[in-house]
Order: sequence, then structure tokens, then C-alpha cells
Amino acid sequence: MNALTPGGKIDESRAIKPVRIAVLTISDTRDEESDTSGHVLAERIKAAGHELADKAIVPDSIVAIREKIEGWVASGFVEAIVTTGGTGITGRDVTPEAVEPMFDKKLDGFSVIFHMVSYQSVGLSTLQSRATAGIVKGVFVFCLPGSNGAVRDGWDKVISAQLDSRHGPCNMVELMPRLLET
Repeated sequence: MNALTPGGKIDESRAIKPVRIAVLTISDTRDEESDTSGHVLAERIKAAGHELADKAIVPDSIVAIREKIEGWVASGFVEAIVTTGGTGITGRDVTPEAVEPMFDKKLDGFSVIFHMVSYQSVGLSTLQSRATAGIVKGVFVFCLPGSNGAVRDGWDKVISAQLDSRHGPCNMVELMPRLLET
């Protein structure tokens, strides 16, 4: 990313510290072949210099979502998780219900910034998203809508800069060693 971000800048003279990121697609209808939003995320994560720690698809099920996230968190290997899907307002959309109770800390600003960015792309339709983020036992978890456009907006314009160790004046990578402090 060679761009200014509002209130910050990427210092390209420094080396990026790769983050181990897992991608979770939440859908009753997608499989590996049709998981376009998961593929978009995986490609962008690798292109940004990070490690794709794992990629999975689970159904719109609170139990299945929590089991996958709990497994990744317990592994001690995954440092961040980005989910796609299940953040809408239909009956089957249960990602926030599954994930938010797991948060040790909720990142309220993520939803605000995501909606600001999304509004530029889809206007008032952003109201239909319940994108959310937080920290689960020292692992950042970002929950994005399932559309390719929302994934691009969420990664390109919000998450990527905060998971870039070169972003200043501050970024989430530099906080990772301190997330479990008491």
C-alpha cells in the first residue's frame, strides 16, 4: 500500500512485520469454488506481505462460527481473523451474535469507520451491515459483509493499514504483544 491514509502514513522505508491471518467465510451456500469474497481476502492478505494462516468456510451457525474461531485462537498461531458473510439483517445472518459475545474488548470504531468507507461505495445500503470487530484472547477479529465490494472496502481502506506494522502514527501490530496484559 503506497498511499496516505487519513491521519496516518505507511513508512515504506521500513520492513513490514508479517501477521498470520486466517480467513473465515460464513455461508450456507458457498463452497471453495464459489467463495469469491474469501478468495479476494486471501489474495489481498498475501499481496500485503502477510501470511495466510488458514482459510475455511462454515455455515451460518453460531456454534460452527464459534468453534472455528475458538480453534484458531487456541492454536496460538493465528494473530488475526477476518470473516466474510453473515453480518446482514436477515434471519440467517448470525455472525455478530456468534462473535461479539466472544470479544474481550470490542473495537467500536471499526464499525463506524467501515460504515463511513462503505457509504462512499454503496450509499445508505451500508445500514444493512452489522460489521464488527474486537479482540478474542489476544487475537484481532474483524467481521465483514460477504460481498466482494465490502471485502475490498474493509480490507483496502480499513484493516490493511492497521495490520501494517509500518503504519503511523500507530497500528494494531505494535499492540499485539500487549493484548493479554493484566
